[in-house]
Amino acid sequence: MKRIILLLIAFTIVFPLGAYAKDRIPPITTASPEGGTYSNSVTVTLTTNEQVRKTFFCIGSGCNPTTVYKAPLTFSTTTTLRYYSKDRFRNTETVKTQIYTITKNDGIAPVTTASPASGAYANPVTVTLTPNELATTYYCTGGGCNPTTVYSSPLTFSTTTTLRFYSKDSTGNNEAVKEQLYTIQSQACTPEPILPQHANLTWTGNYAVCQQCHSVEVDEVLNSAHYQWKAGADEMVNGQPEQGKIIQRDSNGNILPGTSAMNSYCINTLGNWSGCGSCHVGLGPEPSTSNYNVDCLLCHQKHYKRKKVNGGFQPDTANMCIDMNTAVQTVHKPQRDNCVQCHSVGGGGDNYKRGDLAVAHKNTTDTIFDRHMATTGGNLVCQACHTTSHHKIAGRGTDLRPLDSNAGVSCSTSACHPTKNGASGHSTTDINKHVGRVACQTCHIPTFAKNATDSLATEATEMHRDWTKPEWNASKARWEPTSTKANNQTPKYRHWNGTSWGYNLKDPVMIDPNTGAYAMSRPEGGINDSDSMLYPFKYKTSKQAFAPGLNILIAIDTSKYWSMPAPPYVPTQADINASVAAGLTNMGYSSTMPFSWVTTDEYQLITHEVPTAANNVLTCTKCHVSGTATQMNLITELGYGTKKATSDLCNDCHSLKSYSRTYDNFISIHNRHVTEKKYDCSRCHNFSRPERGLQ
Repeated sequence: MKRIILLLIAFTIVFPLGAYAKDRIPPITTASPEGGTYSNSVTVTLTTNEQVRKTFFCIGSGCNPTTVYKAPLTFSTTTTLRYYSKDRFRNTETVKTQIYTITKNDGIAPVTTASPASGAYANPVTVTLTPNELATTYYCTGGGCNPTTVYSSPLTFSTTTTLRFYSKDSTGNNEAVKEQLYTIQSQACTPEPILPQHANLTWTGNYAVCQQCHSVEVDEVLNSAHYQWKAGADEMVNGQPEQGKIIQRDSNGNILPGTSAMNSYCINTLGNWSGCGSCHVGLGPEPSTSNYNVDCLLCHQKHYKRKKVNGGFQPDTANMCIDMNTAVQTVHKPQRDNCVQCHSVGGGGDNYKRGDLAVAHKNTTDTIFDRHMATTGGNLVCQACHTTSHHKIAGRGTDLRPLDSNAGVSCSTSACHPTKNGASGHSTTDINKHVGRVACQTCHIPTFAKNATDSLATEATEMHRDWTKPEWNASKARWEPTSTKANNQTPKYRHWNGTSWGYNLKDPVMIDPNTGAYAMSRPEGGINDSDSMLYPFKYKTSKQAFAPGLNILIAIDTSKYWSMPAPPYVPTQADINASVAAGLTNMGYSSTMPFSWVTTDEYQLITHEVPTAANNVLTCTKCHVSGTATQMNLITELGYGTKKATSDLCNDCHSLKSYSRTYDNFISIHNRHVTEKKYDCSRCHNFSRPERGLQ
């Protein structure tokens, strides 16, 4: 009996019954640390609550864990980790997921894209804002508003709206505020009256419908600067007899120096006719002498819109409020809408280039913005000043090369301000003395790039452009050089005699010793030039490419620059260099020619944005010797200072007098010497005024 009991005890010790029970519980794997937001890289360890055969993991949302875990994992960017374990009894754990958000500041602001981009739309438009990374987007509607509303869903605009927005990423990088203008065009517009001779016209799909009857007028257009983008350059002091925007070549196809204008905006048309030619009065191809290439409707139908298809223009009827039959039946003389649609957007955007001509000029009522063109003011069409004859148009800015018409542009004509150029046209004798030497614009346009009070957009103008720093233009879906824009600018003042100097493609550069910049355009004239008057100018700078080995500025291939890959891609220096290399190739040089970056500058005549005169004209103390003479520096910049220090000058004629340099003291001394004694300016200054009969 004892033996049996001992055997049972031994059996129990050696063969426990629980040794044969199968484990059906899956293992539990723990990630340490758990998923979350981390400011730096994180190292993750996977551990199990029991001995397992293997732990598997993978990286990526929805991935299938197949990689065997062997050592801790380190994540330096936001990562989704998926994993599970399988024990020795093949019990399999359910796949787990941890998300590690790494918010290490990369110093790069997000890039937000508005889709669709700004533009003119015939119907309400729904806009989606999309940042290129995890970010919060803020927006507001209205010109100049501050975006504070968090964007959460698409926005629908049924009326013309300015949308401003930016995004801020999780590490605090703020994108610069962007602006898009959505113009919702009413479909219920009123066309001009039907012309009796056009009453039976129908649109055939061929622009030659105009030329069937107006062949003489088409020939006039073909020979105009508006079409050819070149003409006689009689008022240029340098370059070839014929100059303009267009590229001119010799019989061997080589670019002719001194013919094609360069500027501090889009530089030159070389390499980007498709973009530059969007406002050309042709149908897409470069200017020629073939009459098929004239788009009469661009200037003669304000409701006409067009779009480019395969390099040629076609009517954009989806964004027109009239059909094409009505368009050809109701043509009219050019109205402000026709002229402004092109001339206000030169240089890449609304009022970018000229500084005094904006889209708002089409229909503003703000007479402080522009008394002449406001619908509640003069409501003048452009031809009121820019008279036309045989499709040649009067007027030329100082930075423009061709002269289309010899007709002058004057503020005082039989129709407008007829007495203002006379000896008694203004309220005081002192003001009348200025008429022969100071242009009307100088006193009547104290600031430019003003905002119209009834415009949703900003009328800021571009003051600097930097081609070394691309910025994404969401409205045009392309990279552009960084643009610095500003409102309410004080003009720079220079003497101008009607002629100009301009830098042209392949010309040797000229550095202006006064500005230190590479000159693009200069008004010619001087204080002793009897044909010169003092005019206001916009002064504009740009950072552009220069080939020191050739001593010329490079016409960057802007089409290549525009087409750098879209965000989230960030252009590199190599991308920018490629557009410069392509520009050198276009110019006929080696693409490997060394280059550097330099500052260019130019002066552009200011003639628009004349406000209502009352309380808006420069007062005497804004310019003349006074503590408030902040508008211009007549002495140091314009040559009106005395020819030597007053401490040495006055005793040439009499004993030294005290001079307080106040405006009243200036007037007293000036009247005593000029009005009473009739002394010529040259007695004290380095200039003379012979027309005043002084001695």
